[in-house]
Amino acid sequence: MKKTLRSLVYFLLIAFSLQSCDDKDDVATPKDLQINNFIWRGLNKVYLWQADVPNLADNRFTGQEDLNSFLEGYSTPEDLFQDLLNKPKSKYPNGGAIDRFSWIVDDYTVLEQELNGITKNSGIDFGLGRQAEGSNDLVGYIRYIIPNSDASKKDIKRGDLFTSVNGIPLTESNYRSLLLNSESDSYTLNLANYNGSTFELNGKSVVLTKTVLEENPILINKIITSGSHKIGYLMYNGFYAEYDNELNQAFGKLKTEGVTDLVLDLRYNPGGSVRSAIRLASMITGQFPDDIFAKTQYNAKQMNGLSSSQLESLNNRFVSSFDGKAINSLKLNTLYVITTGSTASASELVINGLKPYINVIQVGETTVGKNVGSYTVYDSKTLSKTRVNPIHKYAMQPLVFKISNSANFGDYTGGLPPTFAQDERVSSYGVLGDASEPLLNLAISKITGSTSKRIQTDKGLVLPYFTDSKSMRRFGKEMYFESIPKEFLKL
Repeated sequence: MKKTLRSLVYFLLIAFSLQSCDDKDDVATPKDLQINNFIWRGLNKVYLWQADVPNLADNRFTGQEDLNSFLEGYSTPEDLFQDLLNKPKSKYPNGGAIDRFSWIVDDYTVLEQELNGITKNSGIDFGLGRQAEGSNDLVGYIRYIIPNSDASKKDIKRGDLFTSVNGIPLTESNYRSLLLNSESDSYTLNLANYNGSTFELNGKSVVLTKTVLEENPILINKIITSGSHKIGYLMYNGFYAEYDNELNQAFGKLKTEGVTDLVLDLRYNPGGSVRSAIRLASMITGQFPDDIFAKTQYNAKQMNGLSSSQLESLNNRFVSSFDGKAINSLKLNTLYVITTGSTASASELVINGLKPYINVIQVGETTVGKNVGSYTVYDSKTLSKTRVNPIHKYAMQPLVFKISNSANFGDYTGGLPPTFAQDERVSSYGVLGDASEPLLNLAISKITGSTSKRIQTDKGLVLPYFTDSKSMRRFGKEMYFESIPKEFLKL
């Protein structure tokens, strides 16, 4: 849920009259404080928990001069941003922060590309875990390879492990510089094996090169026939609005083939556009045109004094068309969804939003628990990308709204639990899209009533979950360990 609907953003920018920064404020703010002033001003207006952060209170400062004195106390914009988020002041103990997901960037061009699936990377989607409980030594594991990337041309695959980069062992303190912020676009992964107790380098290395890559979120779209069932399988890895037409075409294929069931694989999908989520839900169903799919709520400052028509605009409804084209709807009454501890945001919105209307069977692991959303905030008088401040390119992606379904349920910060639980283990990954892949196999067994493949559940190394490549690309150098959900990687 990185961006809400375009029309809703427009409504917010116009209807809520964000007027705190006028020409006098610009004059009164020294050039070296303009970024910090933008951060405070933007969060004061739209941050979801503005009322809960004392330093964001409307009466906290007597005037711009008083605010400037406060802003001077921060050496970097990132420090100020983090200090203004709704988090405990004891350095975020035990992941207890309310806000786990807001972030800031120093170049909004890069941010805009990332929100549309365009990043500079080598094409490996990977996770990182600690090699042992409490250890600072890390092990990486490949989840999938992005098609048409440099990695897709190399000898590396899903399930491969690596413990070093450029011959340097991966640790908690260096993984960002080695994998994300390296000065070179080329790097070498040193692959490893797990011998039952430790990880050992196996002598194999793969040289990868980062390029500007646009990832199609539709990784797999196929039909699996099992008995009388024609099961559509769609692996969807990001809610990128630019690919909504391709998503509609994928559903058109499923519809033409006459699928009887659908398995939607969101196991690695961290979210994205709310608009894309609404369209996806409408493609899955189609029998609920114009019914409320989800309800949005902003902070008290934004909600005060809204008219009935303005409040109505905060309801997100199922759609039957977009961009002048009819939606290819399957009109299903039951949906099977594969989830893991990396399933978040708009992915969870689809699950929660559909539950009041159809039977949603969730297979796999509990999701992240992101029932809140954001949109990009720029340094301009309207906080939109209209006449932005030319002296810098900072932008924020703060949490600005909560979202619930039509039954007013949105309390799932602990994640959405699976109907049928099964952990994903690297040691038994299987091939994505293959009917024997463990999580897909379990979903198929629930559709057909057959016996699912037995998965080892009580043996093997259990490592504390660390992070994955998508969250690394999102948070970059400002990523905080405390903001990563306490999930577990099982080998």
